[in-house]
Amino acid sequence: MSKQHEKYQRLIDVCRTLPPTPTAVAHPCDESSLRGAVDAAKLGLIAPILVGPRARIEAVAKEFGIDIAGLPIVDTPHSEASAEKAVELVREGKAEALMKGSLHTDELMGAVVRRDTGLRTSRRVSHCFVMDVPSYTETLIVTDAAVNIAPTMEDKVHIIQNAIDLAHALRFPEVRVAILSAMETVNPKVPSTVEAGALCKMADRGQITGAILDGPLALDNAISLESVAIKKIDSPVAGRANVLVVPDLEAGNMLAKSLSFLAGADAAGIVLGAKVPIILTSRADSVMTRLASCAVAALVASTRRGAAGKAVA
Repeated sequence: MSKQHEKYQRLIDVCRTLPPTPTAVAHPCDESSLRGAVDAAKLGLIAPILVGPRARIEAVAKEFGIDIAGLPIVDTPHSEASAEKAVELVREGKAEALMKGSLHTDELMGAVVRRDTGLRTSRRVSHCFVMDVPSYTETLIVTDAAVNIAPTMEDKVHIIQNAIDLAHALRFPEVRVAILSAMETVNPKVPSTVEAGALCKMADRGQITGAILDGPLALDNAISLESVAIKKIDSPVAGRANVLVVPDLEAGNMLAKSLSFLAGADAAGIVLGAKVPIILTSRADSVMTRLASCAVAALVASTRRGAAGKAVA
């Protein structure tokens, strides 16, 4: 097993012991999205329901030699209708996860957050990258790098709780949340440090549960024990974080892409806070990353069904 995919492989292996998660795949009308769904189905991670124009899906399958025999197809005229129908399948209880195909993320999420017919809950919807960084011993969750552009402190309570719940679904033995800024001290001139301090106090008061929080922490303080020793930071999180909460989408996007392109990390994407987990993949994702995204969603779905599992991270 290559060290690069070691954490993801453990994740996939655990998921293969679970029943496949019925998953509505919205508009899988290009090679990467259709192949990703079919590959995940072959491994028993998901049981895909392909939602999109039947003729286009069948044409893509034929062109690229993808075997879709036996997979249900729900015929729709276009991408917007595909998103709406995939969400409807979830509302009807026919799917326990949602997967993005070749439509725009905005189209899919628009159908998800629609007030009357969507999949809203009391939680704010947020995105998590589950990152396999070869040089770091922990599986890392980075949030939010894709949905919430400039989250308020109230939004961050939801973002953090969604990430903590994900960590529990992934069977993290202990969830250690670092709230990131540019420094490890509270500075009134840097709003993210003030928010970090307040969020940690909210956790002390039981307003955020299920994890140990610390912040503000600079990135080096969050993941490097050597940096923690030099700066003499006394914290159960510092140097050992497995959830990184960023100040805003720009910081999160840059952090995740830096880890991917400079540190050789893979980044499986999932959206939480809706009634079911939503698998968000990119056309640039590797096969392993697509499979890992499906495995993450399968574990979240199984946790919601009350299924127990062993540690994978």
